[in-house]
Amino acid sequence: MKIPFDKLDKAFENRLRLQIMSVLMANERYDFNSLKELFDVTDGNLASHLKGLEKEEYINVNKAFLGRKPNTTYQVTEKGRTAFRAHLDALEKLIKQQKTN
Repeated sequence: MKIPFDKLDKAFENRLRLQIMSVLMANERYDFNSLKELFDVTDGNLASHLKGLEKEEYINVNKAFLGRKPNTTYQVTEKGRTAFRAHLDALEKLIKQQKTN
């Protein structure tokens, strides 16, 4: 069995991006402050990883106001959902391959 390294998506190499995608796959949407609190990261760190996922078109960004306060939420696109599932599938195959060796 060939090791599927070519199926691993570089966009998900970072731990924080994996965490973001995991949360967004399990929830319809999530807001910036909740993600920041959940992962205990700085604004800049979170923003840069969200921007990377947005650039790949794996997430959508929705900006709105709650009362007078701005609120930015994120949700997974169909492209992102497909890419993340493919990445997880490749990881699973890699793990199974290593177990048989």
